[in-house]
Amino acid sequence: MVTLALQFAGCSSSPSASSAPAPSAAAVANAGATTIAIGIDLPLSGADASDGRPTANGAILAIEQANALGFAHGKYTLKPELLDDAVQGKHDPAAGAQNVKTFIADASVLAMVGPFNSNVAKSEIPLTNDAGLAQIAPSTVSDGLTVGPEAVALREAHPDVNAFFRVCTRDSRQGAALAGFAHTLGWKKIYVIDDNETYGKDLADVFVAQAGRQGVQIVGRDHIVANQQDFKALLTKAKALGPQAVFFGGTTSTGGGLLRRQMADVGMRAVPFMGGDGISDQSFLDVAGPMADGTYYSVAAPDATKLPSARAFVAAYRKRFGSAVGPYSANAYTAAQVAIAAIGRAIEAGGGTLPTRAEVLHAVATTHGLQTPIGVVGFDANGDTTAPVLSLVRIVGGMPRTVDQITLPSS
Repeated sequence: MVTLALQFAGCSSSPSASSAPAPSAAAVANAGATTIAIGIDLPLSGADASDGRPTANGAILAIEQANALGFAHGKYTLKPELLDDAVQGKHDPAAGAQNVKTFIADASVLAMVGPFNSNVAKSEIPLTNDAGLAQIAPSTVSDGLTVGPEAVALREAHPDVNAFFRVCTRDSRQGAALAGFAHTLGWKKIYVIDDNETYGKDLADVFVAQAGRQGVQIVGRDHIVANQQDFKALLTKAKALGPQAVFFGGTTSTGGGLLRRQMADVGMRAVPFMGGDGISDQSFLDVAGPMADGTYYSVAAPDATKLPSARAFVAAYRKRFGSAVGPYSANAYTAAQVAIAAIGRAIEAGGGTLPTRAEVLHAVATTHGLQTPIGVVGFDANGDTTAPVLSLVRIVGGMPRTVDQITLPSS
């Protein structure tokens, strides 16, 4: 059974938040088996859908492949429980928390994948900690989710128990890499803007600190407000300071695409734009339009299309969903794979009986040496990946092009 759980390492788009793809032939064949659900909480509607749906597809593919391989000798069938944490097109912490409560109330849910955004994770971690529900995130990078006093405060119910894990690296590593990238590009004067949310502000804080150490001058810094649509006054102020680039900490849905597009309106068409993985989605390309060119960003994940270990996954994803993988599709596949392998080990340890959430959580926490599309995965005591990777990307001709891929030392 463990062999089966690991075999698919080499390698939903659903019409609504509450529905999953049509069952595979293997799922139909195993219809009499006991069902184990894996919750998937991601932003699946509005501007954030271009992030959430390709990410959800990765997790769903992992579940489908495990079932096709006869998970747990066919005694159990895995099922994705897909819920949307976007409200009016934007990721929402309260919606994420409600989704987690739904997962917790469903006894068949033994682990969950998600969320995508750090501020949503911040609202969910106290709940999964209290319930002992293993939570594996593909893309949440805020340091305070796993390390430092903020992380401790999130685990108030059970301070000695960690139920949150992530297969991506942290903001501090991402921000430092972006500052180094800016220095390599020869930028000496940068204007910094952030969306004042957990992810965006943290990333900008790290970038500012690290840029200073690189000899890069931060000529100004501003925070935008929620739902702001017009940035021309702010950009006019920035232009007067003569920056060689504008750095944005935030996501497309919190203003990244509009901010970049409106730089053309104030005479900053030739000024490069830089951000983190919050602007790595198709929505950024759509909103920014031709101004997307000249944008640089990082992704707290490897470029799956450039990894030999991900070739089978990339091919299977394209065949299943008819599209290219998203920036975090492979990470979500890996997160689901971690959950599936842990559930499988817990079933084996119990002699084939249905495991408890505590048993699954223990199996997730002790994950090490798991072969996945993004490499060999394990977790440290904080729940952080022991194999962090960053990609640096430039948009050229309306298309993202990976410039560099950095394997970071384990923190």
